[in-house]
Amino acid sequence: MAGPVKFGVYIPRDLAEELDRIAKALKARSKSKIIQEALRIYINEYKWKTRGKVYGVVGVAYNHEVKGVDEKLTDIQHEFLDVIVSATHIHLDRERCMLTIIVRGDSSRIQELVSGIEGIRGVLLTRTMLLSINGESGVQ
Repeated sequence: MAGPVKFGVYIPRDLAEELDRIAKALKARSKSKIIQEALRIYINEYKWKTRGKVYGVVGVAYNHEVKGVDEKLTDIQHEFLDVIVSATHIHLDRERCMLTIIVRGDSSRIQELVSGIEGIRGVLLTRTMLLSINGESGVQ
């Protein structure tokens, strides 16, 4: 791996001010480190959406009061056993639940799973946190 590269980037003033506030709140020594981490996350998300093997979590918040939502979420998990490692269900309150699905496999297959979940009536929010693993170099 080559050494660091310095280059300039123009960003809107409000974004720069928000970055300053975050850096101060985190007591960060360098805004560059924050930007590097943000770029890594962005690149990783791009990679998982385009190709390759990924590992991670699909979080799903849903309203279990909606008729059939529990059954549909179970059914879709059974369709994707090839990429689902495990799943955990928790109750957020009397109406809402959260499903946490650990996944491992081809990014396109996991995209199919996420798209299927998002299409289920009663699903309130779906978030993914996936890592693209590339050979010996580790997380990319």
